Amino acid sequence: MREFKSLKVWQLARHCALDIYRHTEGFPPSERYGLQSQLRRRSTSIMANIAEGCGHTSQREFRRFLRIARGSASEVESHLVLARDLSLVDDEAFSRISADLHSLQRMLSAFMASL
Repeated sequence: MREFKSLKVWQLARHCALDIYRHTEGFPPSERYGLQSQLRRRSTSIMANIAEGCGHTSQREFRRFLRIARGSASEVESHLVLARDLSLVDDEAFSRISADLHSLQRMLSAFMASL
């Protein structure tokens, strides 16, 4: 069993989730159960899956949860593109969060390869 809070990949996932929460706070009420909810749930899913994988003893199970986390990161990126297209997220925030998501996806891939 690993301590997930000490993993740099989990720390970056947490940072991304916090960033998503901050930038979706100003979304219109009509998006509360739509795009805002999707972005928030998927971003927290990334860190939750990393943490859950740490709780498993087999490398195979851990890798499976890291793959799920990587998929959630791609989903967040897709939703973020739509949020930018709808002018709900400005270009600066989009670029910064996208760069963090790309770093996170690379870290997840490298971590899986190392297991």
